[in-house]
Parts: sequence; C-alpha cells; structure tokens
Amino acid sequence: MASTASIASASSVGEDHRDRPRVDPLAALRTPDDPPWDVYLTGTVFLDIVFTGLDSAPVRGTESWARGMGSSPGGVANMATALARLGLRTSLAAAFGDDHYGEYCWDALERGEGIDLAPSRTVPGWHSPVTVSMAYEGERTMVSHGHEPPPEEPAPDCPPRARAAIASLTPGKRAPWIAQAASKGARIFGDVGWDDTGAWDLAGLPDLAHCEAFLPNAEEAMRYTRTGCPRAAAHALTDHVPVAVVTLGAEGAYAVDRRTGESAEVPAIEVAALDPTGAGDVFVAGFVTGTLAGWPLADRLAFAGLTAALSVQEFGGSLSAPGWSEIGAWWRKVQSVESQDPTPLRRYGFLADLAPEEGARPWPLRRAVPTIGFGGLG
Repeated sequence: MASTASIASASSVGEDHRDRPRVDPLAALRTPDDPPWDVYLTGTVFLDIVFTGLDSAPVRGTESWARGMGSSPGGVANMATALARLGLRTSLAAAFGDDHYGEYCWDALERGEGIDLAPSRTVPGWHSPVTVSMAYEGERTMVSHGHEPPPEEPAPDCPPRARAAIASLTPGKRAPWIAQAASKGARIFGDVGWDDTGAWDLAGLPDLAHCEAFLPNAEEAMRYTRTGCPRAAAHALTDHVPVAVVTLGAEGAYAVDRRTGESAEVPAIEVAALDPTGAGDVFVAGFVTGTLAGWPLADRLAFAGLTAALSVQEFGGSLSAPGWSEIGAWWRKVQSVESQDPTPLRRYGFLADLAPEEGARPWPLRRAVPTIGFGGLG
C-alpha cells in the first residue's frame, strides 16, 4: 500500500512534541479546501491523579504507600490526546475550572499536545472534576469528585467544520451538536457506555442515525441487538449504522462495513498490561485515524488494536496514549525477533510505509510521568 503519511517537525511545546517526529497520516489527502480540523469532540475534562506501584488494593483502616504517581488530563482528554499523538488536527470543546487544576489541564492539552481549545472555555468559580486512580496487579480502583457541570453546554451551538467527530451516545438523550456536525459533512463515530436504564434499546440512541460507525464492546453490542454472539451482533448493528465495530477484549475486534460488504476480525496483541485506563479511547482514535486515511477495514482494526495494546503497557489515560515513535519502535522490534511468525507480521505490513525511522528510541519506551508543579516524578 502506498504511504499516506509524511513526517514534519512539531511546532508545539511539551515533552512528547519536542522529541518525537510528527507523522501526518492524512498528508496525501489534504487539499486547500479541507476543513480546518480532522476531528472535533466535546465532553468533560478531569484531572487524573494516578498512584502506581501498589502491592494490593487499599484496605479499610490502613495507610497504603505507592511507589510512583503522576497526573494528567483525563476524561475526554484521553481521546483528544490519543488523536493528536496520531497526527490528527484535533479540536476540543470542554469546560475548564478556573482553579490550578483547570489551568494545568488547559496548558497540557493546548501547549503540550497541540490540541485546539478555541471552542473551550474557563468557567469562573467552577471546581475541576478530579479522579484518583490506584493501579495494582493489573487492576485499578478509582475515586472521582466533581460538582454539577456548568449550565451552558461545553459544545458550541455551531461546532467547527471537521472531517470527523467522535460522540459518546447517551441512552434517551439527543445531543444537538451531533446533527449539526453531520450536516457540515463530519463523519460521526459513536461509542456508548453502560445503559443504566436497562432498556438496551437502539431506538433510545437517536443520534445513532447520524453515525458513520458505532463502536460498542461485545457485551453492549449483544444486549442492544438481543444476540448471543458478538459477531452476529456486529452484523445486526449494520441495519442501523454503516460500520459496526465490536471490541472483543482479549480476542481482539470484529467489524462489518455494510456499504462494501467487508467484514474483518483481528486478534489482540498479547502484552503485559499494567493499566487499562483509556485503552478504549485509544482504540477509537486508531480506528478513526485509519478510516480518515482511507485504509482497508482490516488495517484499521489492526492499527486500533495495536495502539490500544501499546497504551495498556503504561500507566494513566492520556499519559499512555502512544505516538508514532512508539508505533515505529514496536514495528522495528517485532521484525527483529528471529523466531517471529511471518503471518502476523504480514498483518501489520502496512506500517512499513508509515512508521518513522528517524528519531528512533530503544524499546520498550518509558514516558516521563508529569506531576503538577514538576517536570516529572516516577
């Protein structure tokens, strides 16, 4: 497959942008008439504080000491960061508190990741939502705090023009900005959370009608379609949306494209998982990247699964989102293994024209873990 990427110097500041080559996966497709943004999204930004190196879950009445900690923007910032690190021009609409947490998250996203925050706003007197995550033995426990959100929605009445938008669909609720974005030509990628109402009714997701792709997990897909098999659920979902992608956990992912008749299944990459926080967001970001770049369905699934696998080997949500240096380092590493089965290598052969050679760093990579007020703390 011909390369659709180019490498350019990053212009924004921040640890990741300074020392990594910036790949543009859409370079061959760009024209002067393009929308200003590749992807638009909106949602709530949390400050995530992650404690690592715990031997076990905290026990009531005792004090636990963590061997490491870090902080980073979380919530919708996980998805925005994942998109930006894959080279997509990303615009985010969100409310930020006027406290130090809000200032830190704004700076980390705008200056550190190069994310457009023009549709975002700072809300006077509003406390930034906070999540504390404790990681141990491949599991995590989270505690969150936040006040009522501001009365004005973070999403503006007229979202900016973009090639695509990512929307979290809420049962029983319609988000007007989704229809507005679709009317401007944005391709809508929808995900969904657990239906607390227990209805599991696709008619209760009115904005699904605007979606190009729907990306639930296996349990969600089967409940919505009343099927007992996630692959059957994916096919059933294409009665409602052109592309259905069902994540299968340790088994990988399965997808169906109604318009082309394609179906594809790609197994998961086995890795030593440290923290699953944000892995679903990274998967969606990888799939959106491949879709906008025009890749075949199986390549999109493989790339999404790879980026998610790389993310779970690090702690944190946005902290762990991989960029092209990590992808390139992985590709070079697996090719260098003498006993490597050539069949799975061929599955990822499309990376040969994409993964950067310059700026290579040793594998496995370890990120500096930022903490508020400090450059890094392990």
